[in-house]
Amino acid sequence: MDSFKATGLTPGSAPTRPGTGRQARAEATRSRIIEETVDCVLEQGFSAASAKHIAERAGVTWGVVQYHFGDRDGILAAVVEAGLVSLVDSMSSVEIPTGSLRERVEGLVEAGWNAYTSPLTRAGLEILVATRTARGATLESQLEPFGREVARLARTVLPEAGNAGRVLFLALRGLALDQLLHPTTRDSRADRAAIVEAVLCQLGDAAARD
Repeated sequence: MDSFKATGLTPGSAPTRPGTGRQARAEATRSRIIEETVDCVLEQGFSAASAKHIAERAGVTWGVVQYHFGDRDGILAAVVEAGLVSLVDSMSSVEIPTGSLRERVEGLVEAGWNAYTSPLTRAGLEILVATRTARGATLESQLEPFGREVARLARTVLPEAGNAGRVLFLALRGLALDQLLHPTTRDSRADRAAIVEAVLCQLGDAAARD
């Protein structure tokens, strides 16, 4: 998938690396640049992730960055794409415990929280927030696969939930974004427990019968 078309973050110049290039060394370099961009965004914030700084952190020249991504927007697009893929993969592979309704809701909350707070996804969220006024329609459409996946999971493990499943994941996303506002990671266990109680309350009679 072309990172620029996939995200809507239109780069000023295209990468010169052939789209079919799969050499192990080139892939390792590309992955390192993405990893350093993620670390930079999470450690120092979006504004610190300049093209020069990213290249320095990755230990490569700007020419190498251009070869793989074109420019800074190309790197950011690749991080967003990787973050969204990480979200979908996490939700696709999750195993929710069978048992009481409470146990299933708790399992779903934990699965969603782990998906939203992986380093790739957190960096992608920060980039999405920082670029919200300049985001193309294509980037918006990239959010749909995750939305479909969480809806499917909610229907599978909580068929009685109705709109509560969507509310659950909106609350988790808000909690993940709240974490980005603080310089240190906050203990979110009480907040996650509150989300569980809110969903059970919304489920009402189904929760009482379980």
